[in-house]
Amino acid sequence: MSTENWVPDACTLPTAEQPLRVAEFDDLFATSLRAVVRTDSALELRLDAAAEETARALTARETDCCSFFTFTFSPSHNGEILLTATVPPTRSTVLDALATRATAALS
Repeated sequence: MSTENWVPDACTLPTAEQPLRVAEFDDLFATSLRAVVRTDSALELRLDAAAEETARALTARETDCCSFFTFTFSPSHNGEILLTATVPPTRSTVLDALATRATAALS
């Protein structure tokens, strides 16, 4: 799986809709992302708090089609929220690719 096509085979989202979902994540990152931290077991994304509703809706839809994702939200600081994404170890490449896309948006 490349970072350009990070959608896993286990995704139940129709193929035609997958690029749209990737674009939704890209838009969230481009407009609201403040910081990215990739740990061994998680991806931590600091987002502008104004994007919380959008991020919650997007991650809920993502969990519907890729049930191996777990997304949690917690307050951060300075008007930000922390979105933490985790996956089973067998799906770590998906998290790596998502981290790469997020990091690229900060550049």
